[in-house]
Amino acid sequence: MDYQFDRLQRRYPSRRPPLGALPKVVARQQTYFNLAYLIIAFPLGLLYFLMLIIGISVGVGTALIGVGFVILIIITLAWWGFASFERELTMWWLNVRIAPMSVPPQPTAGIWSRLVGLLRNPVTWKSLAYLLLKFPFGLFSFVGVLTVLSFAVSLILSPLSYVGILALNSDLAHQFAIRLGPGFTISGDNVPLFGLVTVVFSAVGFLLLFVALHACNGIASIWGQFARLMLGMSDTALRLGEARATAVRERTRAERADQSRRELIVNVSHELRTPIANISGHVETLLMANGQDIGEETSRHYLEIVAREADRLSSLIDDLLALARMDANELKLDVRPVSVGDVVEEVYQALAPLAKRDRQVTLVRTIPPELPAALADRDRLVQVLLNLARNAIVYTPAGGIVSLSLSQTDDGRIEIVVADTGIGIPADELDRIFDRFYRADASRSRATGGFGLGLSIARDLVQAMGGIVSVASAPGEGSRFSIVLRPA
Repeated sequence: MDYQFDRLQRRYPSRRPPLGALPKVVARQQTYFNLAYLIIAFPLGLLYFLMLIIGISVGVGTALIGVGFVILIIITLAWWGFASFERELTMWWLNVRIAPMSVPPQPTAGIWSRLVGLLRNPVTWKSLAYLLLKFPFGLFSFVGVLTVLSFAVSLILSPLSYVGILALNSDLAHQFAIRLGPGFTISGDNVPLFGLVTVVFSAVGFLLLFVALHACNGIASIWGQFARLMLGMSDTALRLGEARATAVRERTRAERADQSRRELIVNVSHELRTPIANISGHVETLLMANGQDIGEETSRHYLEIVAREADRLSSLIDDLLALARMDANELKLDVRPVSVGDVVEEVYQALAPLAKRDRQVTLVRTIPPELPAALADRDRLVQVLLNLARNAIVYTPAGGIVSLSLSQTDDGRIEIVVADTGIGIPADELDRIFDRFYRADASRSRATGGFGLGLSIARDLVQAMGGIVSVASAPGEGSRFSIVLRPA
């Protein structure tokens, strides 16, 4: 404790202003914050002292019947709350920087583990001592400040009071007398000399006021440093707590990464099984023909299935490579000003004929003129819009409409909206729609070749470009995917 106090003194050396700087103390705003703190310290200290003493006494007295432990826990939480309030009050009013009282607990920590950590924290017990000492300190500061300030103000106002009494009742004024020493008394009958003495007293009162204000600032500064030692963690404890918290976070992150890796292996194995089985089955059928004529149409059908499944495998591998690069922070983006209208037009021209031919879905676009450019990687933005538009087409029944629209938000950002009139997404699945390998309609996705990776990749790419992607949907009312990009 002494070593830390010495170190604090070296870091925050006391500055004694010269005599010429005494009047400046009146103009400092911090002076009045210090005075307010010293005055309010007494009622706060009395409140803390009574509540803690009564609570601890009742808790210890009733500990044998079991209720006392609950009372002690409540009192412990109460004094921690009082200490937190005192820390904020001291930092705000006394302008003292105080370290945190504890390292933030892990979100997964239970109530019991948090309570045990609270009891093991040295600041908990130091804060209890601080709160109990607040009462005698508050009593001393309250009485001392009011006494000295009242005496100084009375000296300052002595000429005015004498002049006022003299103007109202001269007989009463003549009865005043000031004894300056043995055998030397100034009577109110001698008005000039008596007035001169009161002026001198007023000057002494001003000097006493300035000295008192400096003394109050010094007392507040010392108490602020005491609060800094008692209500905050030490540098060593703070670094140790932060190191422990970092270790816990890293361990949790490693466990999640390991869990994700296992889930990825399981999901990839599951996804590979279907196309490989289809390829193997149809190739085996062709081989079993053994030169027999099974018909050109049948052979072509089998080969088309094999080619389609091979494309699915290639798409899955590309998606997995993209995910691996993003996880390893190896995905390089060329973010520059991009004409988003040209990107939307390119996606429309690529998908509109296919949507009409294969799904009987109408694809439309809305591109306002003179829209400013956005910051994006053009190729990746095309990839994202192709993914979202294909998903919208797949989940829209025949005769439906999928729209690509552009607009500028109120804050100047560029918004791209992919909306459809499809089957929609239930509300309980919206939070998981961007998870890897998650499908809102697994059977429909498998039938159309989806792996549940497209939306996850789209989200990661948009975020890497500094944008935001969101979704709004309701069953039977279609879906609306929104991409918001920064303006160039």
